[in-house]
Amino acid sequence: MLQKLLHHLSIGQRAPLASATTPQVPNSAGGFSWQVSDWTRLHRFLILGSESGSYHASPRALTQDNADVVLRCLAEDGLRTVATLVAVSEAGRAPKQDATILALALALKLGELSARKAAADAVPRICRTGSHLLQLAAAVEAIGGWGRVTRRAFSRWYQRPGPTTDGVAALAYQVSKVRQRGGWSHRDVLRKAHPAPPDRAHDALYRWVVTGELVAGAPARLGHVQRAAHAGTAKEIVRLIEDHGLVREELPTRWLQEPAVWRALLRAGKGMPMTAMLRNLGKMSSLGLFSKDSASRRAVTSALRDRHRLRAARVHPLAILVALHTYAGGRGIKGGLRWPVDPKIKAALDEAFTLSFDAVPRTGKRWMLSVDVSGSMGWREISGMTGITPRVGAAAMALATLRTEARTHLNAFSTGLVDVPLSPRSSLETALRTFDALPMGGTDCALPMLHAAKHSIPVDTFVVYTDSETWFGKVHPAEALRRYRQKMGIPARLIVVGMVANAFTIADPDDPGMLDVVGFDTRAPALMAAFSMGQLDGA
Repeated sequence: MLQKLLHHLSIGQRAPLASATTPQVPNSAGGFSWQVSDWTRLHRFLILGSESGSYHASPRALTQDNADVVLRCLAEDGLRTVATLVAVSEAGRAPKQDATILALALALKLGELSARKAAADAVPRICRTGSHLLQLAAAVEAIGGWGRVTRRAFSRWYQRPGPTTDGVAALAYQVSKVRQRGGWSHRDVLRKAHPAPPDRAHDALYRWVVTGELVAGAPARLGHVQRAAHAGTAKEIVRLIEDHGLVREELPTRWLQEPAVWRALLRAGKGMPMTAMLRNLGKMSSLGLFSKDSASRRAVTSALRDRHRLRAARVHPLAILVALHTYAGGRGIKGGLRWPVDPKIKAALDEAFTLSFDAVPRTGKRWMLSVDVSGSMGWREISGMTGITPRVGAAAMALATLRTEARTHLNAFSTGLVDVPLSPRSSLETALRTFDALPMGGTDCALPMLHAAKHSIPVDTFVVYTDSETWFGKVHPAEALRRYRQKMGIPARLIVVGMVANAFTIADPDDPGMLDVVGFDTRAPALMAAFSMGQLDGA
């Protein structure tokens, strides 16, 4: 028996683990890992996306691979697949809707009839904005055109939410805010779908979209947008914003160089929409809106520290991370825009990042947080978010847990492991800079457990943030965990935070003490806490 155990422990990661009940498969780096289920892959795809690809796969190849996963899920259980899309979308669990909208288009066009009808019913729940609907139109056209179920789904979007003044006003807001996206306009979609107007106001709205003509009975907002297009002074624009709630996208671009216009956008109604605020912090800084003790700075910092407003707007942690990464740089990713960086805005963004995850109780458990800083984790970007590689995203997620849990070891690994000297008081910017300075190498995901065993560090929960492309070590991560449990007498658990939408995991699917979660799922920290406290099992 002892010889058999020693044999198992000596198996390198370039060979499958013979003791595994579920066989391992080759990963893209040449090592062996487990393959996750299609349902886990579906969640990874919806939340992490694939438009940037990965170190080992091009964006096109990874997207095609994940599209095949969606089709297999639809074939296995179409209604469950559509319900998953709705759940991820409505809870704001993904930083972008691109993958969900592509999956919805696949369900609309290629699912069984029941799944196609469910997808049609889900269109207004997932495509909550005009921009989302135009993205869906582009995806549908690329997949195979417009059938009866598809046309009916789009028609209902333009007919919703019924023949009430408030309903058509909300629709007017959506079609005037974003006129076109991805080569499609609302005019194009209306001509494809041919929705029957439920009342006179809808009929007037459709005419305005298709011909630009403003007729009697049209929603009042369209008239305000027309007046903005012909305004001669910034004062007129400010009045339209304050009296009628026009938003940035409804204004001619020439007025977006006026500080008074941006101040009006911040204070009108309930304030600027959160996503628009995040995207335009640099622009507002460049115009001097955040001067000392300004009302504009107070409005922005107050909004960023409001957990309820962040959650109501479905602001994703990754969107805040991108905003902080961009704003702290003092210059735009594209173009020549530069701005002075306000420290209070940076501090508020840092707080907002933690607040944007679901509320998480402190578990009191002993944690070891280990970030994979190998070469593959520094390649490409998460969900196409500029500058946010899996490595950067993992560092940010680890800091969020470090701020919650009092008894935590933080380290980073590739072919070796180093402790990372951060504390709960460290800023997000400091954390990203610290991890970015670490050298890259190959991948050995067993190192955290081997390190803890070697130094007799008591750990209840190991968390490994990785793409699971492990290959370098002589011991498989799952075996390293079992060795740790045996030596320390602690029923330690392992949480694998998947940072890429690939097919692999280092978590043994037959071990209830191991759990896979999707990186940057807003539910992830709460799931991790519940798993650590034994409130749910992984296998």
